[in-house]
Amino acid sequence: MAQSNLWFTELQNENLSIGLRIEKTIHSERTEFQQLDVYQTAQYGKLLVLDGCVMTTDRDEFVYHEMLAHVPLHTHPNPKRVLVVGGGDGGIIREVIKHPSVERAVLAEIDGRVIEASKTYFPQIAAGLSDPRVDVQVVDGIRYVEEHPGEFDVILIDSTDPVGPAVGLFSKSFYESVFAALKPDGLMAAQTESPFVNQELIRRVYGDVARTFPIAKLYLAFVPTYPTGMWSFTMGSKTHRPEDVKAVRVEDTKYYNLGIHHAAFALPNFAKELVGE
Repeated sequence: MAQSNLWFTELQNENLSIGLRIEKTIHSERTEFQQLDVYQTAQYGKLLVLDGCVMTTDRDEFVYHEMLAHVPLHTHPNPKRVLVVGGGDGGIIREVIKHPSVERAVLAEIDGRVIEASKTYFPQIAAGLSDPRVDVQVVDGIRYVEEHPGEFDVILIDSTDPVGPAVGLFSKSFYESVFAALKPDGLMAAQTESPFVNQELIRRVYGDVARTFPIAKLYLAFVPTYPTGMWSFTMGSKTHRPEDVKAVRVEDTKYYNLGIHHAAFALPNFAKELVGE
């Protein structure tokens, strides 16, 4: 059979793009909030795209989901109540409920169609959404955080790129609301884009988190389909420090382990400069 000449191209900024050969379009719709597409790619399996931006793929999704979930959840010694803001594909929730201490995991996703499409086309990612400990809320995550002060041990911000409905998830006022929604020893982590192409965003977000939380940390992972492959996460903690982690409670992982936990915080010099180290 002849190889397809159809390509999906994400314009990651005005000077950078990533291209993936497409075998077929599986699903396409305009939701209330964004354009949602699912493609079958030759290299990475099924691909979820929102407003033209790669969200996740079958082949490399585990890196992002494990690193946004397990690094903060192991930093907290006993996470019982966890909130995921965004993350309608369910990948973060899947990792959260691997922790035996978790009694309740709330998913606050603004676009219910992302949840339904993920259940249909990415069942291995969305499988955790049916767990009895999971409470799926189709709501504005910013408002949900504001309305639940002092409730959570860990809050994970699995946002799309800082455009459209996700812009508010990168603001200082939102991080202040997150601080208020956490218990006295709570902590948060958020995806904060590429240190190669989003330097100003990382500087700003890290600065806002550092002014809000007593402890702020930047850490890295490598996600092939995200811009430049190097991806950052920012943690804000009231009391717990990620370097104090001595063991991991979850072993059902493909990327994350104790060594990776500590190595993720060993920043290259150019990334240290972004956070003033």
